Amino acid sequence: MGRLVLAGNPPIDVVLRRSAAAKRMSLRISGLDGRVTLTVPRRVSDREARSFAQGKRAWLEDHLRAQPVFRPVGIGETVAFEGSEVAVRSAPVRAARLEDGVLLVPERYENAGRQVMAFLKRQADLRLRAACDDYAERIGRPYGRLTLRDTRSRWGSCSSRGDLMFSWRLMMAPADVLDYVAAHEVAHLVHMDHSARFWAAVEAIYPGFQVQRGWLRTHGEALHLYRFED
Repeated sequence: MGRLVLAGNPPIDVVLRRSAAAKRMSLRISGLDGRVTLTVPRRVSDREARSFAQGKRAWLEDHLRAQPVFRPVGIGETVAFEGSEVAVRSAPVRAARLEDGVLLVPERYENAGRQVMAFLKRQADLRLRAACDDYAERIGRPYGRLTLRDTRSRWGSCSSRGDLMFSWRLMMAPADVLDYVAAHEVAHLVHMDHSARFWAAVEAIYPGFQVQRGWLRTHGEALHLYRFED
């Protein structure tokens, strides 16, 4: 992949992607992070690609203005934790920790966002392992490895080997939503599909899951608006 910068105020960064399957040039703006991607056939030159993108600048500006506002996480800002906003403050602590409803991060670190992210990952690992252990015991099926990622298209997955993967951003959702996703993926240990039998298995270990599933559909995208990196 390459990169183009369209002149203007402000300049627009464009990821240039060449594809053998592309028959024409096309622009796409990610609804998750606002990234602009220009896909072009392999034979198209950089000059042609830039000219095409520059000709679409007004369209890009309109759509970028309509993008959701991202939320940088740092000292003096807030971040979601188990469904509630908590303030981020610096303090003489060795590692980020929650105290009296405030998330304290070490003073010596310049990038507080990364410290908050590390805290969320640690908490998500603890909570998800506990939840998955509970649900796996209920269905009588052990799971394999449990890993955390910053996934955009799914909140969790279960492999054919029984390995579980979750988005650590679930720690920002209400606790019952995290529990539902854990139950959902553990249920895949019994049924590797989304058949009626699968949903019955979810209902058996997490009754009334439709409420939590609905929360994710309505509010889940907002969890991706938090930015933890400079």
